[in-house]
Amino acid sequence: MAQKLLLRPFRSIPLKQLSVPLRSPPSSLLSRVPAVSHCTLLCGSLPANAARAAATRTFSTTQVFRDTFNVQDGDDFQDRVLKSQKPVVVDFHAQWCGPCKILGPRLEKMVAKQKGKVLMAKVDIDDHTDLALEYEVSAVPTVLALKNGNVVDKFVGIKDEDQLEAFLKKLIGP
Repeated sequence: MAQKLLLRPFRSIPLKQLSVPLRSPPSSLLSRVPAVSHCTLLCGSLPANAARAAATRTFSTTQVFRDTFNVQDGDDFQDRVLKSQKPVVVDFHAQWCGPCKILGPRLEKMVAKQKGKVLMAKVDIDDHTDLALEYEVSAVPTVLALKNGNVVDKFVGIKDEDQLEAFLKKLIGP
């Protein structure tokens, strides 16, 4: 019974339309194939071309994820932060820190609003104590603003969106 329900959309598609190579499949076929893509592999009722079309997935990222990254180690920090052509905001945080959980997403949102003018590096102080000591982080959250590898501004604790925007504008400059 379940197979009949799953295969019902394919009964109305002519066999010729399914057996043609799907370089640019008709929109009527695309609207039906993803809905039963799991059946394609189990039932084997579709030609291989239709099965490939059903398995095709697209991938995209939002600007937030391209401007924000987690620092993996000291070399990664050196390459992506200190050698960056763009200004970088470095968020020193910890998993157990309540204020960090509030500030982190707020800061990511404000960095995303800058549309690529500034990057954000996230450093977990429990994983990278050497970086925390090097930059004299004594409390979390601590946020540093780096330009050309040099610290130009710093704050400790939570800030509201207006204060974060002013902090970023000062880093980016006119």
